[in-house]
Amino acid sequence: MLDWQDVDTVLLDMDGTLLDLHYDNHFWLTHLPRRYAEIHDIPLAQAEERLGAQIDARRGTLEWYCLNFWSRELKLDIATILREIEDRIALRPQTESFLEGLRQLNKRAFLVTNAHPDSLAHKLEITGIDRWLDGIVSSHDLGHAKESGHFWAALRQHIDFEPSRTLFVDDNESVLAAARDYGIGRLLCIRQPDSRGPMRVIADFPAIHQFDEIMII
Repeated sequence: MLDWQDVDTVLLDMDGTLLDLHYDNHFWLTHLPRRYAEIHDIPLAQAEERLGAQIDARRGTLEWYCLNFWSRELKLDIATILREIEDRIALRPQTESFLEGLRQLNKRAFLVTNAHPDSLAHKLEITGIDRWLDGIVSSHDLGHAKESGHFWAALRQHIDFEPSRTLFVDDNESVLAAARDYGIGRLLCIRQPDSRGPMRVIADFPAIHQFDEIMII
């Protein structure tokens, strides 16, 4: 599936790719609505409806990923509430061996994430995955979400890489489409980003379940 001789640089998503997306899904779909209902003293069903509409309206934008925005919008301390369930933050299977394998292959590896800097710092504190990486870029640093073509142009100014010799791994097909449109040569999608969610059928991109499908070390 993948010829490592043709790859110099590996760009990696965080949530749903290196880390289990269960933490984020549980927070936004279950924990936050419950806490929002408690704090604002409204029924849970009303909280779920209100939050769902607000979140869906901004999907794919930088605001959708911004903890500061949602703290202001919802009148909640989102960063603090996130820490209430930090025990759910976990690596996806084989993440450590995959990152170590990239190092043994002498491939440059960068984390390229839509995560807000506060959330990013928290997850790095818990997981320590930064010790395997050559650099970390949050879309908030560049002013565009990864779903935007502007992000990829800005990233090229931030990191020196040759698109045709770059592998990008993500669980978000809209993000992968933007990377494809920019000219990233090799793309992989994750079939099961949430360990408690379904195995997805990915039609438009090569896809893997676990990293051992592309590891050669």
